[in-house]
Amino acid sequence: MSDIMRPIPFGQLMNWVLTEQETQGTIFGVSKLKRYTSGQARPIFGEKIESPFGPAAGPHTQLAQNLIAAYAGGSRFFEVKTVQIMDGEDLSKCVNKPCITAADECYNCEWSTELYVPQAFAEYVKAWFACKLMAKEYGLGDPDGFVFNMSVGYDLAGIQSEKIDKYLNEMRDASQTAVWQECMDWTLANLGRFRNVDEAYVKAITPQVSNSVTISTLHGCPPDEIERIANHLIVNKGFNTFIKCNPTLLGYEFARKTLDALGFDYIQFDDHHFKEDLQFADAVPMFRRLIALCAEKGVEFGIKLTNTFPVDVAANELPSEEMYMSGRSLYPLTLSLAGKLSHEFDGKLRISYSGGADIFNMKSLIGCNIWPVTMATTLLKSGGYNRLHQIAEDLAPSTEAFTGVDVAKLDALLDQLFADTHYQKPMKPIPSRKVDKKVPLIDCFNAPCREGCPIHQDIPAYLMRVKAGKYDEALEIITKRNALPFITGTICSHRCQDKCMRNAYEESVYIRSAKLKAAEGGFAAVLPTLKPGAPVDGVKVAIVGGGPAGLSAAFFLGRAGADVTVFERKNTLGGIVRHVIPAFRISDEAIENDVALAKAVGAKFQLGTEVKDVQGLFAQGYTHVILATGAWMPGRAGLSYGDEMDVIDFLEAAKKAPETLQLGADVVVIGGGNTAMDAARAAKRIPGVENVRLVYRRTKRYMPADQEELEFALADGVEFMELLAPVGVKDGVLTCHAMELGAPDASGRRSPVDTGRVVEVPATTVIAAVGEKVDTGLYTANGLAVDNRGKAVVNGETLESSVKNVYVIGDGQKGPGTVVEAIADATKAAKAIVPFDTESEVEKNVNPDYNAPLAKRGDLCTDCKNCDDLRCLGCATVCETCTEVCPNRANVAIRVPGMRMRQIVHVDGMCNECGNCATFCPYDSRPYKDKFTLFWSEEDFNNSENEGFLRLEGAKTRVRLAGQVKDYDVSDAACGLYEPLRQLISTVYADYAYLLG
Repeated sequence: MSDIMRPIPFGQLMNWVLTEQETQGTIFGVSKLKRYTSGQARPIFGEKIESPFGPAAGPHTQLAQNLIAAYAGGSRFFEVKTVQIMDGEDLSKCVNKPCITAADECYNCEWSTELYVPQAFAEYVKAWFACKLMAKEYGLGDPDGFVFNMSVGYDLAGIQSEKIDKYLNEMRDASQTAVWQECMDWTLANLGRFRNVDEAYVKAITPQVSNSVTISTLHGCPPDEIERIANHLIVNKGFNTFIKCNPTLLGYEFARKTLDALGFDYIQFDDHHFKEDLQFADAVPMFRRLIALCAEKGVEFGIKLTNTFPVDVAANELPSEEMYMSGRSLYPLTLSLAGKLSHEFDGKLRISYSGGADIFNMKSLIGCNIWPVTMATTLLKSGGYNRLHQIAEDLAPSTEAFTGVDVAKLDALLDQLFADTHYQKPMKPIPSRKVDKKVPLIDCFNAPCREGCPIHQDIPAYLMRVKAGKYDEALEIITKRNALPFITGTICSHRCQDKCMRNAYEESVYIRSAKLKAAEGGFAAVLPTLKPGAPVDGVKVAIVGGGPAGLSAAFFLGRAGADVTVFERKNTLGGIVRHVIPAFRISDEAIENDVALAKAVGAKFQLGTEVKDVQGLFAQGYTHVILATGAWMPGRAGLSYGDEMDVIDFLEAAKKAPETLQLGADVVVIGGGNTAMDAARAAKRIPGVENVRLVYRRTKRYMPADQEELEFALADGVEFMELLAPVGVKDGVLTCHAMELGAPDASGRRSPVDTGRVVEVPATTVIAAVGEKVDTGLYTANGLAVDNRGKAVVNGETLESSVKNVYVIGDGQKGPGTVVEAIADATKAAKAIVPFDTESEVEKNVNPDYNAPLAKRGDLCTDCKNCDDLRCLGCATVCETCTEVCPNRANVAIRVPGMRMRQIVHVDGMCNECGNCATFCPYDSRPYKDKFTLFWSEEDFNNSENEGFLRLEGAKTRVRLAGQVKDYDVSDAACGLYEPLRQLISTVYADYAYLLG
């Protein structure tokens, strides 16, 4: 099957390492090699580690290349993947694929190695030997400065079985094993390939791969069974021993309350594991007995905190009924358990830590003398193994032995926990980073920010120029597609940032603020350069409405050379933005700057002029009419009784004449969108208002408002009253039905259900912010066809209505939308009238220095708000995310002569279809299924449906493409194979032969 991993022989493994390092300066794709030069190392298990961290038992310690990559990045403590008596094919049948998703917190449904135990042993030995060679050859540090720690499970009978006992014995001394001899023989036969490794060094490599074990037990394992396992490993086998504990030791109520408080309330689990797992009252005396036993036997003892946390599959996250949670949502639980146990043992209990460890907390954890620390989730995210370098650089070298946990420092860390935003889930679900496209076989680099933007702004291009201080150039690029840089730079809903790949690091790039910086910095230089385009004969355009859509259409048409006039019924331009959006969100000056851009390109404006007769405009000589009238009609909250104030009326009055409003002490805003947030925040500023409450029938998580708008409202003191459905208002009281969230549907969405309870909310004024409507009368009066919702029927490509040369754009076309959506509409209609180019800046999105964005990979910003760097990853230049997030290194980037970007090759034999690359690929695709695949054997080729290639004997290559299988001689340019793929295959053969197996 295509999910079967094929272990790489030691010779091929080392050939890969040596060749890749020599030709590319990387090791299994890790470009940031960490070299330890201080000579300092911490003692552990009678050995030493140059750094007290590394990969946890999991996807990053299953194959030799994974361990090698982790070592290259700076890891020096390796908890190799768990082995148990059930292995290989038997285990594989129990693991549904995909088995990992780490978009934010991580979930998995796999547990121990998918290899047979002898295969797993061989992988660990090969990795051990390879790391010894790499340490010496590349000067990465002390060859004896790293430790392999075994992980075994899950019951005593299995651990005592011949298979596992043999594994334990041979990990302690591999000298008599075939794989050890394989490693030794190959190295001695190939000494000529090394510069710094000689025969004496090779023969002195110790075959003691590991003398320590972490015991991993299944949920529900009885305490006496855990202790029997520990006794066996300590007394009978003489191993230094850690016992992995489950977060269920904290108790159900604590876990539920903690996750709820940090915004992870959607994670579902019941109390059965908490009842069945090891109890705190049983764990403490057991640990005391084992501490004494280990002291007697002269080995070290500690506990591993913690195992992953079992939760329900509620939204089809993985193809299983239960999955295991890890990452930042596990950190508060693990840290809390560390605190609880450290107090119980006065800091004398050693803790090996794993549970949401990353760059944000590593230094603090080790500062509490909690180490070693192992990680999985952070390494599954963009940057992958390259994240290790930053962590290593952040830690000072040390020779400190474990002398006890610093309980005071740990308490201080726990005190900060609930105030640390890194561990708080945003109120709104993190939007999907996926773009609605399938990944191509070739040239799959893509800037998702551009795809997320309705006008496909050339974001990477202007970000590079903002970073360089070239604000005029940046603004010129922006205005090719965006007529309103000041407005969008201030209040755009920035869907581009939702798609930003930086979200997988810490936060998206602050694209909107960079745009505003360009607008403010470049305005004075750019404005004088703008002028009307060459006149277009026979085109005279009337635009009805001077809001964002109308202003944008005027700008584009004027710049294209059209004679264009905007008719605006009010005495100032800007529409909803000018008259409704509060001044604390956007200034009049910003709006006037965008108006000035339109005037500079020749647009004319007639203010205080309401147009109701479209044919009258044609009679005046206009050839085309664009209706951009907005959605000003009030929406209704549907109250059964009582009065409600329309949100537009309220916001207009609040902006123009707040002194005229008599709202009383208690204002209730009904709604959950951005307009509702504006209304609530504006109401807080009206004299006499004491309390503003926002009523919504669902929770904040399901409100349509943007995350930042929710945060602003909360910061202003707006009280959110969730799960309330308004009924009516009378005598200063809004009566509501109390709702509750029902069971999740297939997407995980939970609909509100009436509980039958009634809640009364003080309400001197009720403001309805439930969606404005389109003035259908304007359309019908002018003969435009409308749909059953009263909206004009238009051509999807041009936005032309049923009346020839009459176009409808903006909110008036589809209902309340965003400013940038209005610009997109304006672009469509304007291009339909006078074609113009918006693509001239596209090539500027690509950084001419390919290595510049690569250099950013793996480095997280720990203080984004105060960071001077824009943090852009340069996705239009290079993506390669699938290569970074694959634990097994099964996606490889190669340089193909004549192609601008590196191309992705998927290596089938190294992939177990965990699915992690599918999570992070910006396309709606699965690279492990959808990228061009290199196969190592005919069996694997035949058992897969992937498009890809297999090298045959002689000059032939078998290729599957578009479902068809055919053999080619790829050395022949006329062989008939699609030329880019022929070049890719030929490049693999010529320059990347180590990939071939």
